[in-house]
Amino acid sequence: MNSKLLKAIKLRENGFYEQCYQEMTELAKNFPDDPEILYQCAWSCDSLGKEAEAIPYYESAIKLGLSGKELEGAYLGLGSTFRTLGNYVQSKAVLEVGMNLFPQNQALKVFYTMTLYNLNEHDKAMETLLSCLMENTANEDILAYKNAIQFYANKLDQIWVGE
Repeated sequence: MNSKLLKAIKLRENGFYEQCYQEMTELAKNFPDDPEILYQCAWSCDSLGKEAEAIPYYESAIKLGLSGKELEGAYLGLGSTFRTLGNYVQSKAVLEVGMNLFPQNQALKVFYTMTLYNLNEHDKAMETLLSCLMENTANEDILAYKNAIQFYANKLDQIWVGE
């Protein structure tokens, strides 16, 4: 990994977001075909609330062949960024691709549920979030009702009439 890239990442990790951003945007100018630098640059934009600026960096990093955990992060970052900018349809599409590529990534599912909420797809959002909760919780109080929660997850609007 490029030593300047490592330095910029350390700046972000230590809370020096503006300095990280300056370093990352300079690196991105000098290495416009390096997907890892572009991904890290997108992340630095997001860290400063420059979401609109982050989008082309995320998109380019993905198109240029980013892989592994960084690719997972890019799909999450891009989907989340679209959501925060109110581009819910784009957010949903990006997060769905990410979830298909990385079905084990529970964070993608959680961000997806936020987008579904914004799209007024409340039923699907709750079903996905409850499923995610059941797949990941170790809380005994919740697990005691696992079967019931899983059963009702996609039936939240159903009214049960006593017989």
